[in-house]
Amino acid sequence: MKNIKFNKKVLHLNNQYWILLLMSSFAFLLIFFRLFFLQVINSQIFKKMSDQNRIRLIATEPIRGRILDKNGEVLARSKLNYSLIIKPQFINETLWQRYKYSIANLLNLQTDKLDLKYKNGVKNEQYSINLVNNLSVDQIIRFKENEDKFLGIEILRKVKRDYPHKTLAAHALGYTSAITNSEFKILSKKGYRINDLIGRTGVEAVYENYLRGDWGGEMIEVNANNVVQKSLGIKPSKKGKDITLTIDLSLQKIAEEVLKDKKGGAVIVMDPRDGAIRAIASKPTFDLNFFTKDFKPEKEYNNLFFSDSKPLFNRALNAYDPGSVWKIVTALAGMESGKFPLDTQLQTAPCIVYGSQCFREHNDEGFGSIGYEDALRVSSNTFFYQIGYGVGVDEINRISKILGFTNLSGIEINFQEDRGLIASSEWAKNGRGWGKPGQTPWIPEDIASMSIGQFVVQTTPIQIARAYAVIANGGYLVTPHLSKVDKENLSYKDSIKVDIDSKHLDVIRNGLSKVVQSGTGVSINYGSYNLPPISGKTGTAEDALGGPDHAWFVCYAPSKDSEILIVAFAENTPGGGAVHALPMAKKILEEWHKKN
Repeated sequence: MKNIKFNKKVLHLNNQYWILLLMSSFAFLLIFFRLFFLQVINSQIFKKMSDQNRIRLIATEPIRGRILDKNGEVLARSKLNYSLIIKPQFINETLWQRYKYSIANLLNLQTDKLDLKYKNGVKNEQYSINLVNNLSVDQIIRFKENEDKFLGIEILRKVKRDYPHKTLAAHALGYTSAITNSEFKILSKKGYRINDLIGRTGVEAVYENYLRGDWGGEMIEVNANNVVQKSLGIKPSKKGKDITLTIDLSLQKIAEEVLKDKKGGAVIVMDPRDGAIRAIASKPTFDLNFFTKDFKPEKEYNNLFFSDSKPLFNRALNAYDPGSVWKIVTALAGMESGKFPLDTQLQTAPCIVYGSQCFREHNDEGFGSIGYEDALRVSSNTFFYQIGYGVGVDEINRISKILGFTNLSGIEINFQEDRGLIASSEWAKNGRGWGKPGQTPWIPEDIASMSIGQFVVQTTPIQIARAYAVIANGGYLVTPHLSKVDKENLSYKDSIKVDIDSKHLDVIRNGLSKVVQSGTGVSINYGSYNLPPISGKTGTAEDALGGPDHAWFVCYAPSKDSEILIVAFAENTPGGGAVHALPMAKKILEEWHKKN
């Protein structure tokens, strides 16, 4: 019996041993696998987390590239703002008490304000505390002369965008503003920092990657108590690239000036040979420097964003009734269709009835029997009513598309660009954009309006510039552009040879020459005897929205081998294109001729 009890006791002890061994082994394996997971599999992750706790970055903002006109004149630049900063990790409280009095005396500052900024910065554990903003040149010089006396205190350069010409080409240049928190989640992967600036509109936005540059900074190592141990190195910030535009500053100034007495409008000056924009202006405009202000007054903000005049709206890219400047499209439709050959003669009249309305001639008399060239010269309405009615809406629509209408122009700043409206029978059949299909059919009254660029035709000044460039350059549809950068950032396309008979283009070219020689645009020659031969077209358009008439004038010079094309548009300025828009173009031509 005693042996049996002893064996049971031994067996029990053996079981405890094996259980303890298994538990110990299991615990050891758990620890082993955990250590393997931490130190081998996820070593890089935890090293990165450790570095993030150990390393701090004092960032240095890059200088944004300049925007220059074609001659190197500065249109936008980065203006440097200097601040006095202190790195509290490099000094102690005793040293600061001595520094604050010395700095206050040296730079003519108040000691208590310096002390307050320093203490707030230390309380918030800042590694770089801003003591003074907007240092004057005198203050910068004084500090630099005594810089070696102040350990841990230095001048910080801050970059601020500056537009020396304020409102000049505002819609084309565009502006920058700080990125938002929601944008930062995406842009941080591209090297942006919180509150970093980014181009919002215009050239600033289009060439953001070209202009912005790269951040730099100093890396410092801290211990568990956030006390700086040492500097790990400095990486200089990288300046953004400068970009040269096709804009000519002198022509841009005149383009802005001729709009000053207008309620609203736009001016485009373009080289018809390749589409290079020499000037592009829109009225009302705005001061680009508003967006660089640290504090934006509420009144200024409301006038910019909530004004009925919409100063941020680019009129050069917005669609309006083109009026008589559209008549070259109807003329080409007549000839290209074959229904009204280039030698066609039509009898004009005081008015012609379409549907239930008599559409009048603008002189209420008519001009007798005339052909295309004279119809353009005197801007006859009844001549083009007959052409338009004869070829039909869809032929006019077809020719308009060849000339670039209903499409975006291709200019880089197309954020607000309108495609416009060129009516077609299909468009009317489908409801005209506001009605139900089948209930808004094409009617005879529509063709009269369309033939002379009214109501069912809406075009932008930039589209008009492209179409007239086809006439001026002998048949090439150019792409307007503001910049010619390197091949990696090509900003324009090759010109397209249009599918229009060159003889028909010659007829239009002759007619536009006669407009200025003895027609509705003859006043451009008054008092300007030294200008080269000019071709052009006046236009007066009723506003489809019910406002006063618009005034248009388009011209190019010289008439042969043209080098400049101008579109002048005065919004809701009744009185006619020859009265209001033509003088605008004339002043620009005079400035261009003086330069050349």
